[in-house]
Amino acid sequence: MAEAPFYIPSTGPSARPRRTLKHADTFAVFDSHGDMGASAGGPDGLFDHDTRYLSRLELLIDGMQPLLLGSSVRDDNLTLTADLTNADIFYDGHIILPRDTLHVVRTAYLWKGVAHQRIAVGNHGEAPIAFTLTVLFGNDFADLFEVRGQRRQRRGLLSEVVRSASEVAFTYIGLDGATRRTELRFDPPPAQLITSAATYQLRLEAGQSIYIYFSAECHGLQPPRPMTFFKGLMAANRDRRLSSQHSGTVETSNQVLNEALCRSMADLRMLITETPEGAYPYAGIPWYSTTFGRDGLFTALQMLWCDPSIAKGVLKRLAAFQAPVFDAAADAEPGKILHEMRGGEMAALKEVPFGLYYGSVDATPLFVILVGLYVERTGDESTLRRLWTAVERALHWMDSSGDLDGDGFLEYSGISEQGPQHGLRNQGWKDSFDAVFHADGALAQGPIALCEVQGYAYAAKRLAAQCARRLGHSDMAEKLDQAASQLAERFEEKFWCEDIDLYAIALDGEKKPCRVRASNAGHLLWTGIARPDRARRVADVLISADFFSGWGIRTIAKGEPRYNPMSYHNGSIWPHDNSLIALGLSRYGLHQHVDKVFEAAFAAASYMDLRRLPELYCGFRRRRGAGPTLYPVACSPQAWASGSLFLMIQAALGIEFAPDAREIRFRNPRLPASVNQIILRHLAMSGTTVDIALRRTGTHVSMRVLCNSGAVQVSMIVS
Repeated sequence: MAEAPFYIPSTGPSARPRRTLKHADTFAVFDSHGDMGASAGGPDGLFDHDTRYLSRLELLIDGMQPLLLGSSVRDDNLTLTADLTNADIFYDGHIILPRDTLHVVRTAYLWKGVAHQRIAVGNHGEAPIAFTLTVLFGNDFADLFEVRGQRRQRRGLLSEVVRSASEVAFTYIGLDGATRRTELRFDPPPAQLITSAATYQLRLEAGQSIYIYFSAECHGLQPPRPMTFFKGLMAANRDRRLSSQHSGTVETSNQVLNEALCRSMADLRMLITETPEGAYPYAGIPWYSTTFGRDGLFTALQMLWCDPSIAKGVLKRLAAFQAPVFDAAADAEPGKILHEMRGGEMAALKEVPFGLYYGSVDATPLFVILVGLYVERTGDESTLRRLWTAVERALHWMDSSGDLDGDGFLEYSGISEQGPQHGLRNQGWKDSFDAVFHADGALAQGPIALCEVQGYAYAAKRLAAQCARRLGHSDMAEKLDQAASQLAERFEEKFWCEDIDLYAIALDGEKKPCRVRASNAGHLLWTGIARPDRARRVADVLISADFFSGWGIRTIAKGEPRYNPMSYHNGSIWPHDNSLIALGLSRYGLHQHVDKVFEAAFAAASYMDLRRLPELYCGFRRRRGAGPTLYPVACSPQAWASGSLFLMIQAALGIEFAPDAREIRFRNPRLPASVNQIILRHLAMSGTTVDIALRRTGTHVSMRVLCNSGAVQVSMIVS
């Protein structure tokens, strides 16, 4: 198989599990020991704006790697703590330092472009101990795309210098003309400091402890101000508390589910980044810690019911970067919504096309959808008016450049004018080069019209019509509704495949349907474009044994020619994909199907490290007593994976909002089988918050309002 451009290689397993931290545009990938780069392979390091500012950090005791006692990330993702002890240390054939004598606690966190770490060392022996503690370090200033496997012909100039008894600086002058610098500081100063190691000669009395503080500062365009370990930690704690004040929360009777929800919310709070336009959920760590249009839009949609402020930030940022002109190298066309933004050296030099890249066919209709859903959720007409020009430009793109051949469907060509090494061949959410194919396995040739994208276009027109009416544009609203109805008719005619009981994954450039059983069809349900009778048939196919593994719905059904449960998009399971399918199942009243999807996702989370749903996992059949098979290079955390359980809860409870009527509704709510009670706290509407408890009562669900700070009506609709 030919390697696709921008493919993320799996170079081999790490000997140690990885732990991630993030603050603002800075993130770090440690191993379980608190080291970076000490075990084989992987994306370890300290990164800022797509550049690695520290590639190696390793702790040794008398030249030996310490033994791991335990490692954890705090529930709110603020700190990493690793508990270590010494191995047996020999000299001349005799043990001079027995194992388990020293207790080493490494505590790390990030704050304003600085990685802080405290190393606490305590002597639990009965006698004084003399030993050497060494911190090895190094840096390469690799661009994130180099870390991902891209090779470069030329690089900039790297220098390193010991600046004082406690400071080392690495400086990189890039080919883009930018100077990037990492400053390392040690407190107290080590006995010896060179450009690759700090060495401490320590002596501890029995019961004595000492503390060593280390910081790595990323200096780019805006150098951080030095801050002590404790002052930075206090500021980071305060910031994390403030970030979660305005979000609704979920408590259930199932403690494991509570842990998964807590981790998901903490992951989202970590990924949400303040930008000049507002808060934006970066897509995932390590590969996608930046602004992605589709990912941000889906994440905001998932969290809209409990925190609409995320959607507001996403919409404002994407409107600010809406494409103003044609730019073939960036796949940009007027009105198109951003796919990806990058800030590293390779993007600045256009060695990769992703500085500002618009190569997605779905972000633009999804933007319009989110505007409409945000207004439905909040009634925020002021924000709607500010975004309306962007909505009109997006709709114009959908009817012009987005429809390459004038047949009324949104398409993408899949071929960049800059050649095969530029841009993405496939531009839906399944963007692997081999994600769209025919029943014989042949890859589809463009222009390609994905089925789910037509659903997005339909929903975008329906919701834009509602917004137009709210603003008094009745003629425009009528035209949009008419266009949506016509699109639905054409879609049913061209995409439905009776032989597979499903909608085709796509139409190729010759308008031939790709008769492949794919999860893409499940997205049609939440958009509402599917006929009710066919929606039920789609749902039944999606939970059949070929699709449903026990851990969720596969991206491609077992038995299809390119099915591979270990592939990225052709047989794996994506939590966000399942959450959107669950929302659609709920829309069509298929509650038992929703239960099945929810229980599978929850079961998967219960087996995951930290109860964290990753970007994806393999699609192998569920085996008794064993968890899901992990995908080796999945992002974890990933924003739209973190939002998945929250959207599934909305789907299960049928949560709806009517801000003009100041009403919150629960339409045919059902509690998942693993839960007897769900309490929603701080559910906000029109300046009011409510707390609501839903409890299983026999075969029904009862509801009780625990707190209502204003005149908001809460109702349950059962049909």
